Amino acid sequence: MASPAEELDVDGVAVRLSSPDKIYYPKLGADGGTKRHLVEYYRTVARNGALLGAVFDRPTHLQRFPDGVEGEEIYQKRVPAKRPDHVESCEVTFPSGRKADVLRVRSAANIVWAANLGNITFHPWAVRCPDVDHPDELRIDLDPQPGTGFDDARAVALDVLRPLLDELGLIGYPKTSGGRGLHVYLRIEPRWDFIEVRRAGIALAREIERRSGDRATTSWWKEERGERIFLDFNQNARDKTIASAYSARKTPIATVSTPVTWEELVDVHPDDFTIATVPALLEKRGDPMATMGDVAQSLDVLLEMAERDTANGLGDLPYPPNYPKMPGEPKRVQPSRDRDRK
Repeated sequence: MASPAEELDVDGVAVRLSSPDKIYYPKLGADGGTKRHLVEYYRTVARNGALLGAVFDRPTHLQRFPDGVEGEEIYQKRVPAKRPDHVESCEVTFPSGRKADVLRVRSAANIVWAANLGNITFHPWAVRCPDVDHPDELRIDLDPQPGTGFDDARAVALDVLRPLLDELGLIGYPKTSGGRGLHVYLRIEPRWDFIEVRRAGIALAREIERRSGDRATTSWWKEERGERIFLDFNQNARDKTIASAYSARKTPIATVSTPVTWEELVDVHPDDFTIATVPALLEKRGDPMATMGDVAQSLDVLLEMAERDTANGLGDLPYPPNYPKMPGEPKRVQPSRDRDRK
C-alpha cells in the first residue's frame, strides 16, 4: 500500500508530497533512497539558495523517473498545463523553430513541486527568461570516453583548462557531473546569440585540444575520439542542457552534480557527493558558485581565437542530429560512411 500523501511548507507555499516512502534508489533502500529523501534533499538545497541560484529564472527541462531510477525515464521539456499557481513558464524556441512553454524556476517551491513529480535531474538552459536568445553562461563539458574516466577529465581540467583560462583572463567554475565527467562554467555577458557562444566554445575547446598532449579531442564522431576526453562543444547550442549544479543523478548511490573549488578538485571523487552528503558540505563551506554572477565576462578573446582558427582553415563543426543544416556547417556524416573521404 502506498504511503499517504503529505503537505510540505516550502517558504510559506504548500507543496504536495505523494507516496513519500516509495523507493527511488533501490540500492539505498528505505534508509536513504526513498522519494522523501530526494524531496527533502531538494527542499534543503533550494531553500539555502544553492540550487535555486543555479536554475533561477532559467527555462528548465525535467528528467523524471516517477517509479525510481530503475524505472521509465521521462525527459520533459514542456511544463504541464495543469500545475499550481506558483509554477510559472517561459516560452522558448527549439532548433526546429517550434515554440513551447518550459518550466521557469522562480522559487524553492517550484523545485520541490518538480521533485514530487519524480524529477531526479534539473536541466536548465544557459539563458534567463525573458531573454532566451542570449546565453549568460558558456559551458565546458569534459566527457570521458571508453578507456578514460574522471581522473583523466580532472587532469585535463587542472593541467590544461585552468592555466588556459588564467592566460585568457577568464574565470571558470568547475563542478562534478555526478558521473565520470566534469563541467566548467563561465558567466558571460548576455550579448551574444547561441551561434556566437557556441563558436567561442569551439575555439576554447580547440585550444584545450592543442595543449592537451592528445588527451582531449573535439572530434564529434565517436569513431574518431579514441581513449581521450571529448570536449562537447555542442553543449553550447540552443536547447542543449547540462545537469544543473546540485542536481541529483540517476546513479545507484544518488550522486549529485556538485560545484567544487579548483583546489578541491585536486583530490575529490564524484562518489563523495550524494543527496546524503551535499547538504552538510554546503553548511560547512558554502557554495563555490555563489560568486559566479559577480562578474559577467566578455567573449571577445575567444571570438578572436575563433577568427584565427577560421583564417587557418578551421571552420565550423557538426551540430547535433536534431538540428536543421546550419550555415557553414560541414557535412553531417560519419567519417567511415563518407564516400568523398575514401
